[in-house]
Amino acid sequence: MKLLIVAVGQRVPDWAASAYEDYAKRFPPELKVEFKAVKTEPRGSKTLETLYAAERERIEAAIPRGARVVALDERGTSLTTKALAERLKGWQLAGDDVALVIGGPDGLDPAFRQAAHERIRLSDLTLPHAMVRVLLIEQLYRAWSVNAGHPYHRE
Repeated sequence: MKLLIVAVGQRVPDWAASAYEDYAKRFPPELKVEFKAVKTEPRGSKTLETLYAAERERIEAAIPRGARVVALDERGTSLTTKALAERLKGWQLAGDDVALVIGGPDGLDPAFRQAAHERIRLSDLTLPHAMVRVLLIEQLYRAWSVNAGHPYHRE
């Protein structure tokens, strides 16, 4: 099984890239984590619908056929770390790849969000996109550590 994080936006500060890589390399071989950045559509004078359509096309091209799609959405289900660990366990048992999708500056296309298999939210706070990448990978690692009985997550 593979976890694929797809994020709209290609540039993040060095600290965020470094933190992301630090967590990504901690995952065991049986739970591969991959990251794909997709280009943000230039804002200019385009309509929101045009922006959504362009970014959605790029996102969908980055997601492997048959993957379970989990959209990160401010209106999604709020999860505790233990609940995320249970979700991760379920995803692993199902054996399908899982694509977790982080939208661009305007979020994700509403139709894409609705079509996703799941919608989750990381926080009630509005977070910078670079922080979302780091928080997501850290929480996925923590969820794995809960399930594996690894000492990273202490109760």
